[in-house]
Amino acid sequence: MPDERHQLLLAHLYARTPGDEIVLGPGSDFAEFLSALEYLGASQAWLTSLRSTVVRTHTSNGGGLIALLPPDISSMLTSALVRPEWVDERLSAALQSAVTDISAQFDTLPFARLQLLVAPVVEASRRLLAAPMPEPVQSSLRAVAVSAFTLAGRVAFELRDDMTSQALYTEATDEAGLLAVPWRRATVHLSHAMASMHSPAGVGKAPQLADAAVRDANRSRGTAIRPWAHAWQAAMTARAGDHQIAQNALELAAYDMDSASSGARSGHDFRPWHLHGFTGVCQLYAGCAETAHDALSQALQSTAMPLAEQAILITSQALARVRLGDPEAGTELLHHCIEACPTHDRIPTVRLNWARKELRPWQHEQFVTALDDHLMEAVAPRT
Repeated sequence: MPDERHQLLLAHLYARTPGDEIVLGPGSDFAEFLSALEYLGASQAWLTSLRSTVVRTHTSNGGGLIALLPPDISSMLTSALVRPEWVDERLSAALQSAVTDISAQFDTLPFARLQLLVAPVVEASRRLLAAPMPEPVQSSLRAVAVSAFTLAGRVAFELRDDMTSQALYTEATDEAGLLAVPWRRATVHLSHAMASMHSPAGVGKAPQLADAAVRDANRSRGTAIRPWAHAWQAAMTARAGDHQIAQNALELAAYDMDSASSGARSGHDFRPWHLHGFTGVCQLYAGCAETAHDALSQALQSTAMPLAEQAILITSQALARVRLGDPEAGTELLHHCIEACPTHDRIPTVRLNWARKELRPWQHEQFVTALDDHLMEAVAPRT
């Protein structure tokens, strides 16, 4: 078993074919190398980090989509765009794998790079779906399109292109509606609701989107999406001032979480710390700062929380401390938020701005001016 330094060198070596092309998809030498490391006992965390490092390095030249496809699929894609009748389910499976790979890099790659990676899948999906083809193949391509349009909509939102984001989410919703799989449209609604809640033009649509997600989730056979739908419905209704409806939705999310816990676990499961986080946010909207602070503290005890989600909850906890009469302690938490979200995700940034507005009564205090300095340093371009 080579040490980690040599594993990194070998990873970059196996990422290249003898013809000096970058190929990272299923069936590639790089994929086989990662499988060998896993067999030899490498941890999943290390393998994920290793893969992210190599993908980040070798997609900087704009050729990312081809690199993420299996070795024999790139020519198939080129041919399919000319002759759609040649499309088969191998191509749709490969495109779905590429979208999954791109999505996995959400917290590691710059959003502009992610946009370059997902744009070819979006365009290929549009062109292929516009052509006549057998129903099974068309359905699998439509599922790819839903995933690609949703991811592209979220990336456009992060890049502050709200018009494009809304259009992509609408496209994803329309395509998902043509599939007899309600949970897929529920996931689109949830992503769209989250983006709308944090954009000036879309905030009014967010509660309706959350309600639509709940309706589709309740029509789904699986239960994994339901706690997410009810939790986001709770957050949207709490923000609108409907606190009893929000409490009912939280209770349903807790019930759904318990019902789903008997199934297979995945990296996207709704966990107890998610429930505590949503409870804290809802209690904050309800004006119960102390209860909100306790729930958020419970959520933040989790060691599995992604940095962006951690930053969102820290800003909410900071708001709770300000409203409990300790603005200096709240400001200290906002410093941690700035450090916890180095990629400048839009949602933590929006919530950070909300929290900063709560500090206006202490505008000229030293602890607030120090926070403003930290904010300026965080957004300033590095030279």
